[in-house]
Amino acid sequence: MKHHFHPTILRSYDIRGQVGTTLSTDDAFAIGAGFGQQIKSTSKGRVAVGRDGRLSSPELSAALIEGLCQAGCTVFDIGVGPTPMLYFADRHLSCDGAIQVTGSHNPPDYNGFKMVRAHQSYFGNDIQELGAVCAAGLSLGPAGSVETISVFDNYVDRLRQNIDFGAFTVVWDAGNGAAGPAVEALVKPVSGTHKTLFTDIDGQFPNHHPNPVDPSTLKFLREQVKAANADCGIGFDGDGDRIGVIDKNGRQVSGDLLTAFISLDILDRHKGADILFDVKSSSTALDLVRRAGGTPHLWRTGHSHMKQRLKELGAPLAGEMSGHIFIADDFYGFDDALYVACRFLSRLSFMAQNTNESLTDFLDQLPPSFTTPECHISCPDEEKFAVVERLSQQISTKMPPDQISFIDGVRLTTDSGWCLIRASNTEPALVARAEGENEAELDQMISFLRTNLAEAGVSWDGP
Repeated sequence: MKHHFHPTILRSYDIRGQVGTTLSTDDAFAIGAGFGQQIKSTSKGRVAVGRDGRLSSPELSAALIEGLCQAGCTVFDIGVGPTPMLYFADRHLSCDGAIQVTGSHNPPDYNGFKMVRAHQSYFGNDIQELGAVCAAGLSLGPAGSVETISVFDNYVDRLRQNIDFGAFTVVWDAGNGAAGPAVEALVKPVSGTHKTLFTDIDGQFPNHHPNPVDPSTLKFLREQVKAANADCGIGFDGDGDRIGVIDKNGRQVSGDLLTAFISLDILDRHKGADILFDVKSSSTALDLVRRAGGTPHLWRTGHSHMKQRLKELGAPLAGEMSGHIFIADDFYGFDDALYVACRFLSRLSFMAQNTNESLTDFLDQLPPSFTTPECHISCPDEEKFAVVERLSQQISTKMPPDQISFIDGVRLTTDSGWCLIRASNTEPALVARAEGENEAELDQMISFLRTNLAEAGVSWDGP
């Protein structure tokens, strides 16, 4: 049996498409059969499968499991839950692979698949090879089996392990995503006062879109933090692998600063440790790590790229602006927003007990920040990488090589600021960001970007 996918759904980090338009149950079956064929070639074929709360997830999951079974796999169906619970099940059940059916933070009519093989991220060339396997023809053998199993209690117990939750008042917003029940179970027996919002799973996301780094989606969280006189607010995306945090005044803590904040706990015990950030991260976050005795590194944006690099470096922590944060210190190294929340609160508790400082105090002590938001510039998928290549060549002829990084797009760093332009791996767009020591330096960086984009044939008015 041969199967061809819509060309837009096999992405850099995962497989994702619009259900009924670019993604179907036939695709899900083929993904299961193709992945199962790959897994069975090198292992016993034990595969965990989970799903988020989207309306299309049950039928896609059923088709996926059927494909895995037709490839001869032993499937452990863990049901509905956050993506990190699937990653946990992969370890807890000693699996050879794992697949989560999830659309993450995409609109309700989208869905997709996040995959793991041999406890490693399955992405990039892996996904392209899966497409090739399916196109060449699937070899279906003796049917495997399915076992329905719950790891929910084990997962939540593991989240709480070695965590001091302090005596804070915290508001939690699950956004009607898959993390909701786990949030309720997590906070029920622990210290402090915990108010939960939108923890019932609803694939239509009736209250707000579950994107915890989008300021517009934090409206309810800000209101409830203020009403409860809470110490902080914590939000999650639709599948629980990205986190957003606000302080008592409603100030948003960016993903890079949250990573740097959590690093303080690790660096207290492991001076000189490598801390990994994605290329969109600010100098403020990197400098904070340096002052605490750590060694910051920049790497390619994307949860799969970051997880792989974390393991290559043997680093205890990595984080992205997007809110994907990966903790390998006393944990597994995957992006688990609920566990990140636990470690965040544990660090807050340490500060409250030892220095009488709050999250707001921490933010107030940071130097002034002059940065742009993450700017998305429309650019067709078939052109965006060529545009970045032209920009790289242009900037290379203008600036010293030691000021330029090509890790992911092109990032220029000077004594007074930095700017970045890269191709998005999830949408037809370029991503730009800049930072300066002051407003004038920031304006210079923005002007540099605008001029070079124009030379590369792209119009941008600025942030």
